[in-house]
Amino acid sequence: MRRTVVLDVVGLSRKLLGGPHTSRLNALLPNSVPIRTILPAVTCSVQATYLTGRLPASPGIVGNGWYFRELGEVMFWRQSNQLVQGDKLWDEARRRDPGFTVANTFWWYAMNTGADITLTPRPLYCADGRKLPDCYSAPLALRDRFNREFGQFPLFQFWGPATSIASSEWIGKAAMAIEEEFHPTLQFVYLPHLDYCLQKHGPGGPVERDLAEIDRLCGTLLDYFRERGCRVVILSEYGITPVDTPAHPNRLLREAGLLSLKEDLGREYLDPGTSRAFAVADHQICHVHVRDAHDVPAVKALFEQAPGVERVLDREGKRAHGLDHERAGDLVLIASANSWFTYYWWLDDRRAPDYARTVNIHAKPGYDPCELFLDPAIRLPKVKIASVLAKKLLGFRYLMDVIPLDATLVKGSHGRVTEDAAEGPLLMSDTPELFDDDVIDAAGVYNLLLRHVFAD
Repeated sequence: MRRTVVLDVVGLSRKLLGGPHTSRLNALLPNSVPIRTILPAVTCSVQATYLTGRLPASPGIVGNGWYFRELGEVMFWRQSNQLVQGDKLWDEARRRDPGFTVANTFWWYAMNTGADITLTPRPLYCADGRKLPDCYSAPLALRDRFNREFGQFPLFQFWGPATSIASSEWIGKAAMAIEEEFHPTLQFVYLPHLDYCLQKHGPGGPVERDLAEIDRLCGTLLDYFRERGCRVVILSEYGITPVDTPAHPNRLLREAGLLSLKEDLGREYLDPGTSRAFAVADHQICHVHVRDAHDVPAVKALFEQAPGVERVLDREGKRAHGLDHERAGDLVLIASANSWFTYYWWLDDRRAPDYARTVNIHAKPGYDPCELFLDPAIRLPKVKIASVLAKKLLGFRYLMDVIPLDATLVKGSHGRVTEDAAEGPLLMSDTPELFDDDVIDAAGVYNLLLRHVFAD
């Protein structure tokens, strides 16, 4: 076996490379192939396809979250690997060689897994309402050791308005420490930095500094792992393309009288279980659940005429895209190239749910990229944040309600299959002789990674 490291540089595309800010990554461009991505081109689905070699209909990861019918709740960003149905790459690798070991360093669905070493973000949610930065590890001792050696995992730089290279750098340090101690046969390393700046600014925005930062980090990791005799693969899950028009499917369903809302303390909350139809938004993909099958044709017709919607997939459409799993919506919407889907249902911002203006990825029944922004309507945001943090330090309950509700702020998105290969994901390797073709299907990444481990 040849020890291999896979660096997942989220949002990386050929279109971002070739300039003066990415000299280390540019050097690998001749050793690269584009990846034909899947639908939906979102983190959890793509990672599951890479690790199982199958389209979402098989592992069941139809998005970054979905409607859990048994619970009557929409839940995003779950952690258990048991949600990924079927064998994983490491199961096949162990059948080939029982001595194979694997480390999962921040790839998703990292808990309750068959991986030998695991590291993943896991905040502490205290009974008094505080959310504290932390991570989870297996073995458990790694968490305390890494927090001590590298500083507390920078959760608020990992996601939210304060995102920075700091979280990816922390993950990089952890990856090198895992290699130093455990020497895993295969290590998966998640580097999210580009993902967030590209969603905020768009790929044509001011991202030069961010490109230079991730290039420098990748260069450090390339040098370190190569010196230790590891093969190195760099890949991405999707490319991010420019958007300028948010679409609001739940508002459309509300206007059609199909959405059920309950009012609490003057605010409106979605009630999925009693809604005739509701939408689970996930970047440029949206799952629409329809309670009565007789309503499906009418709901389909409603969205076929809706602005921002390019296609509506019914049962046959889902099957054609490998998305026909019970977790998927009765209908799946694909956004137009310049659009993305919000989870919003309220018509008056004063009636938005209390979590809408906060960074709260587990409460919102859909993905919210506005969590990357501070509300520009707040005149003195630093003063407001300082006052809220003071309450936190004093042990009081607090609400960090600083997130805007203006979806037009978002300038980049993903989820649909990109038309231009240069805007889509790619795979680069320091062992290009293992490539068979000039392009690779997302499901084919599975076999290519195994080849890096087992081919001489």
